[in-house]
Amino acid sequence: MTPKPASGLVFFIDRSLGRKYVAQALRETGATVEVHDDHFPQNTTDVDWLTEVGRRGWVVLSKDERIRRNRIERAALDATQVRAFFLTQQDITGPEMADLFKSVLKGMENRAVSQPAPFIYTISRSGQFSRVK
Repeated sequence: MTPKPASGLVFFIDRSLGRKYVAQALRETGATVEVHDDHFPQNTTDVDWLTEVGRRGWVVLSKDERIRRNRIERAALDATQVRAFFLTQQDITGPEMADLFKSVLKGMENRAVSQPAPFIYTISRSGQFSRVK
């Protein structure tokens, strides 16, 4: 049986995760997914897409650690109440990312609906969540 996603959540896959494996895997679970390249040119700055994604109320999925650490990008995340989950593992394949996100989907949904925005959680390769902000 396919699990049903939390009502109303839209997961936004940023360009660091690619456009195929993670999106396909989450869609197979019934999650609503939007992919960076379907909405923004490749050269769109992180500040610009974060601002728009936050305005739309979408939940960001990424592994771009610069967004977590860059003061200006964090300010954009805060200003638009972004809810974000970042993989901590950088050297991970598309299929591995897809499996990991599928395995933690329920945890992301629970946090996205129960925790006040803005927030940043990291997700380890073993599926452990840590709140950064």
